[in-house]
Amino acid sequence: MKKHHLRRLAAAPFCLLALSHAHAQTTTADDNPAPESWAIHGQLTNVTQGHKRFASPYQGQNSLDAAGRTEETTDITLYAGVRLPSGTELWLNPEIDQGFGLSNTVGMAGFPSGEAYKVGADTPYLRLPRAFLRHTFALGGAQEAVEAGPNQLGGARTQDNVVLTAGKFSVTDIFDTNSYAHDPRGDFLNWSLIDAGAFDYAADAWGFTYGAALEWNQGSRTVRAGVFQLSAQPNGKIIRPTLSQFMLVAELEQRYQWDGHGGKVKLLGFANHASMARYADAVHQAAGVASSVPGVPSVPDVAGVRRTAWRTGLAVNLEQELTADVGLFARASVNDGAKEAYEFTEINRSLSGGVAVKGAAWGRPDDTVGVAAVVNGLSGDARAYFAQGGIGILIGDGGMQYGAEQILEAYYAARLGKHLSLTLDVQEANHPAYNRSRGPVHLLAARVHAEF
Repeated sequence: MKKHHLRRLAAAPFCLLALSHAHAQTTTADDNPAPESWAIHGQLTNVTQGHKRFASPYQGQNSLDAAGRTEETTDITLYAGVRLPSGTELWLNPEIDQGFGLSNTVGMAGFPSGEAYKVGADTPYLRLPRAFLRHTFALGGAQEAVEAGPNQLGGARTQDNVVLTAGKFSVTDIFDTNSYAHDPRGDFLNWSLIDAGAFDYAADAWGFTYGAALEWNQGSRTVRAGVFQLSAQPNGKIIRPTLSQFMLVAELEQRYQWDGHGGKVKLLGFANHASMARYADAVHQAAGVASSVPGVPSVPDVAGVRRTAWRTGLAVNLEQELTADVGLFARASVNDGAKEAYEFTEINRSLSGGVAVKGAAWGRPDDTVGVAAVVNGLSGDARAYFAQGGIGILIGDGGMQYGAEQILEAYYAARLGKHLSLTLDVQEANHPAYNRSRGPVHLLAARVHAEF
């Protein structure tokens, strides 16, 4: 990247901090803050990630490059919100992005950086990933404080309520959230740790879409449901604000106390309706095509056998506080492995879990250590497709000796004052892209995050 681009991005944290008091809020006598009328927040995140050369007898179009590689990504986001006369919140999130994921964000089903989009660029470019409305309908109960923050105006609301969100945002802003593993700007980086691996949620190549979600909060339970637009074609850059191809998603959350510490368990189901291929159809079609290499089957291609169909999946999400400084999380997910992945990545089943520990024991109460592991798997139909040389969203080595993708990640996030944190992250991936013939891959990353 050119040096003047780096200088412009490096200056951004100072611009953000200069705005850190640009919000309107007062307090009331009952200790609940009066509703903010407007607010501005911001963040900058840079992730530099690399790996050394690793064992690889061959590689294909969507392989992680076996040579040593280092890449970086930077994003700068402004969160601008206002409370309309009706009480509805309006939020706009203009963002500047720059950089590339390793190997142009291909080569592992559980890709190692959640800050890497499927679209890369040397030159910083401006986008509007979020533009949405949120309205909260009071249903009664005691008043509870609402903490001010990015995309959340401070104030108070009744404990029982219904929240409607509509516009352009990320499905995972609302669904499959987890206190210990969901934020690549603050905790784990791996895609299949920060989200349920088999949750093939609606998203463009940057992770955002148009849609609406309804959340009903009643006592210790929350029920969520949403409808969202899928890309015009699998893994596409273009999402039109119509529901010609769509995802339906629902989630039930139960909150509880265990030995005096809070916990949550969530059950999520989704169904995608779009033009998509069955892996078996692609393999069958390839069998009828003469190969250019005698004795070697033709390479299957999903593009020629897509038909309108449904693809469903389930996910379970658990978080449990053990002490004020220690928390556990786990996720399990599965989807219809007969059909191609549409938006997220090629994972048909996934199991993950880990622990996050605050640094109070060593005199750094705002620091966090996290350790987690995930095992991702493919269906039999998907294995046959990729073993014959098929290409997917993130994987495609030109062949495959199947093995479950196994990833271990650990990070240390050091808080340096109110507005800045530095993180060191390490990962090890066995059988990247489900291929026993390649790897293991050892990855190292450094993350700089500034916010207000």
